[in-house]
Amino acid sequence: MFTRILFVTVFTFSSALNLFAQKEKIQSVYVFNFISKYVEWPASERSGDFVIGVLGNSLIIDEFKELSKTRTVGNQKIVTAKFNSAADITKCHVLFIAKSKLDEIGAALGKIGNTLVITDDEQGIKEGVAINFLVVDNKQRFEYKSASAKSRELVVSPELAKIAVNSN
Repeated sequence: MFTRILFVTVFTFSSALNLFAQKEKIQSVYVFNFISKYVEWPASERSGDFVIGVLGNSLIIDEFKELSKTRTVGNQKIVTAKFNSAADITKCHVLFIAKSKLDEIGAALGKIGNTLVITDDEQGIKEGVAINFLVVDNKQRFEYKSASAKSRELVVSPELAKIAVNSN
């Protein structure tokens, strides 16, 4: 009996560690799928580089850089930008706000235009971001707030809401 309990505990812990170790990679793949399959930017935003910005310190920027080596959005080359504070934010198509910078969501939202804003903390969705990552049953999932995307003049496929764990 003890061996069985130990096995289940170790398996659960290792599954959680595996998710943690893969979190940024999984999230970056989700983001790429969002931007390539479900979100459309206004015509004025479909030329030049496609910029994915990260506010704060997050390992996800390394994953975005890897994706940008081989992927595009339409005919746009993907480039990444790191912003240390909301004051540093320049034009970007996607803005990922790291947990360490959640207190700057309001300032960040005030600096951007047609930008898909993403966090990985439930507070973000309450403050006006469009997508928030969360873990459900040890699996990476996301919630989606359509009003936030629409307010940024983004056209989002209804399919995105269908695959989100929470949407409104």
